[in-house]
Amino acid sequence: MDDAALAQGRLFKKLAVKAARAADDRKAEDITLLHVRPVSGVADYVLVVSISSRPQLEAVEDHVKKTLKDDGYLALHRDGRLSDRWRVLDYGGLLVHVMHPETRDFYRIESVFSGAKKIKWEPAGG
Repeated sequence: MDDAALAQGRLFKKLAVKAARAADDRKAEDITLLHVRPVSGVADYVLVVSISSRPQLEAVEDHVKKTLKDDGYLALHRDGRLSDRWRVLDYGGLLVHVMHPETRDFYRIESVFSGAKKIKWEPAGG
């Protein structure tokens, strides 16, 4: 792997941890951060979080977007705009899934990336 790819991987890991902390700030639950690059070409990292209501879904999504925007990163794509159960933010090397627990159980996003390494992260100030 060349230096540019390593630097890009570190950048996406930093963004992924920031996104996890932002989701935690808005009381998201079951926050799972996966390094998926070794098992998938879709992204470097995938963050999956659970929410309990549409207002919380919107709060988590908005806070993640604002937190990363404050660092100069905008989502390349957003999906699920009309859904009250699942939203996806695509930052290129980072995918953020904000999901209702029943939807998460049904689609089992984490199982799509079987073999991906879970990344440990600490809440802000933790």
